[in-house]
Amino acid sequence: MAHELQTKYSSLVDEKLRATLVTKDNLIFNSRYEGDPKAGIVKVPVRDTEVEVKTYDKQNGVDISEGSTSYFDLMIDNDEAVNELIDKYDAKAVPDGIVAERIDSAGYSLGLSIDTKSIRKLETTDGVTIATSKAAITETTAYKQVLTAKRIQSRMGVPKDGRWLIASPEFMEMLLMDDHFIRQGDMSQQLLEQGAVGKIAGYVVLESNNTMFENTETVAGKKTSTDFICGHPNWCHRVQDWSVPVAVVPLTNNYIGASAVQGRKVYGIGISKPKTVYVKRTEV
Repeated sequence: MAHELQTKYSSLVDEKLRATLVTKDNLIFNSRYEGDPKAGIVKVPVRDTEVEVKTYDKQNGVDISEGSTSYFDLMIDNDEAVNELIDKYDAKAVPDGIVAERIDSAGYSLGLSIDTKSIRKLETTDGVTIATSKAAITETTAYKQVLTAKRIQSRMGVPKDGRWLIASPEFMEMLLMDDHFIRQGDMSQQLLEQGAVGKIAGYVVLESNNTMFENTETVAGKKTSTDFICGHPNWCHRVQDWSVPVAVVPLTNNYIGASAVQGRKVYGIGISKPKTVYVKRTEV
């Protein structure tokens, strides 16, 4: 019974987590891997090219091609825990409503933390493509900057299908004034459920307030803000798992007649081909 509750509670936290995250799995990050995240490292399959098409010879057939799938080592280097005290109730007597509230809160808090670290990884990984222009974006230049990202990623061979753009609140303000921006009402239900706020130049647009804002450490003497980030899930990876599933645990020692919602989640974030991530920054 205890194991079943751990599975149930962990699933509920994950459900809230998925709803909270801007950087959703299978939209921003792919979550394919081989191995056990709890071991500290997993292998992520990365395919850089499509299957080769050849002319068929009716007499001799066709030579077989070798797949170009390689493997990217992803370190599971984030370890976060929830440990929320529930006073006046031992573990077997906690009302369902209190457990539900704590689990909902745990999923929301984990989501904020994972989002922040995920976006920071996208912004600052060595080798990501940084836009040449560092000028502040206006309503007349916003669309042009997205088109520049589109051109550069197309030249790199980034697939058109599946491209995403994470916008800062300030850049989102500029996009909303542009007629090229496709609003929510014109998008599929699937994209709406994934948290997309629109589309522009082929990019699915999501908004996040966790992008870098007026950071003075990135460039000496200047305030650096991220306007937007573009990428594709082919080369952006995130793997997560519960090292200790969520449970309502009885407390001892000084905690008399009390319990806690506890659990530990481990995860890793990586970019196997950094240049495919495009970052537009403002430096003032």
